[in-house]
Amino acid sequence: MEIAVIDYKGGNVQSVLFALERLGVQATLTADPEQIRRADKILFPGEGEAASAMQELRAQGLDQVLPTLRQPFLGICLGMQLLGTHSEENDATMLGILPFEVKRFPASAEVKVPHMGWNNLLRLRSPLFDGLREQDFVYFVHSYYAPVGDYTIAEAEYPAPFSAAVQHQNFYAVQFHTEKSGPVGTRILENFLKL
Repeated sequence: MEIAVIDYKGGNVQSVLFALERLGVQATLTADPEQIRRADKILFPGEGEAASAMQELRAQGLDQVLPTLRQPFLGICLGMQLLGTHSEENDATMLGILPFEVKRFPASAEVKVPHMGWNNLLRLRSPLFDGLREQDFVYFVHSYYAPVGDYTIAEAEYPAPFSAAVQHQNFYAVQFHTEKSGPVGTRILENFLKL
C-alpha cells in the first residue's frame, strides 16, 4: 500500500510520519502531483496559518490536484480547515472541497484562544471511529474551527459545539492531532488505513 503525506511546508509533518512508522507503515512525504494521484491513501497534516498554506499549495499546483482525488484522504488540524471554502484567518480562500467557513473562536473570560489541550469527542458517526467511545479524549491546538453541519462526523465543545471531524465522499478530516492523541489517535489512523 502506497501512502502519501502531502508536503506543503505545513508544520507537524514529521510527527505524523513517526506515528505511521509506529504502525509499521512507511509513508512518502511528497508534493509531486503524480505521486499523490498514484497513492492508495493520502494524509494532509499541518500546523500554521491558512493564507500562507494556500499560497504554498497554489505555488505547487496542489490546489488544482487535491479536489480531484478519489482515494481515501485524511486532513489533520490545518489540513482539515483547508478543505473548507473560506477562513477568517487573514480572509483566506480555501480549497472548497467541503462547504464550511472557518471561524475564529470568540475569546472571553471563559474561552481562551487558542483552544489547547485534551477534549472529549462527541456524537461519533463514521467508521473512522470504530472501536472508540463517546467521550474519548483527543488533543487539540487551534484558534479557528469549522461549525457543525451536515458534513460533521464528530463534535467537540469549547464551550459551544464545533466540528471535531468532517467527511465528504472520500475526504475525511479531523481538527485534533491524531499523532498526539495517544491510543485514541492511533486507532483513528488505523481505521483510516483500513478504509
